[in-house]
Amino acid sequence: MKKVAVIFSGCGVFDGAEIHESVLTLLNLEKVGASYQCFAPNIDQFHVINHLTGETQEERRNVLVEAARIARGEIADLETLNADEFDALVIPGGFGVAKNLSDFAFKGVESTILESMKIACRAFNSQQKPIAYLCIAPALIPHIHAPGTLATIGSDVDTAAAINTLGAKHVECTVSDIVVDEGEKVISTPAYMLASSVLEAASGIEKAISKLVEMA
Repeated sequence: MKKVAVIFSGCGVFDGAEIHESVLTLLNLEKVGASYQCFAPNIDQFHVINHLTGETQEERRNVLVEAARIARGEIADLETLNADEFDALVIPGGFGVAKNLSDFAFKGVESTILESMKIACRAFNSQQKPIAYLCIAPALIPHIHAPGTLATIGSDVDTAAAINTLGAKHVECTVSDIVVDEGEKVISTPAYMLASSVLEAASGIEKAISKLVEMA
């Protein structure tokens, strides 16, 4: 049985991990016979969004505590993630990836990523273990992988241009497909960057997770 690490960026599409993508990730890992362990950084969210109104709320929330909602409490601090113990890694999307795991949402081509995130992902990459990036998570690829690594967020022109400027090579992709860089063992799919329903998001995520475990 392949063992896969999953990194969440909170709980909720606008300020954390996209919940549908996160659950679909876990579901499809089980469907292909893999086990998983969830992780998240023990840091404050950049901000808190009221998902009913879309307004910013004057409160503070912790990324790890919020991500534990999705993982049903079975989650560990990202600082403890040891690539030696896993066969592959997957990062669901949601704005938390671009706000908490990195500052891509605010700085684009000038963005950086959370140090613990960089260390964890580069450890998997250095051991030639596959990583799947969903939705907006491929914006992290140029911070982690070799220049020219293939990546997709679908077809958004501005986001694709930023990813190219950062050093990856964006490939346009439909919601139900995946882009694979065989050399870097990187898989990406647009998910809710393009999806208009949970069924559409599921189509690409299922392929991404199947390919991830196959490559592992």
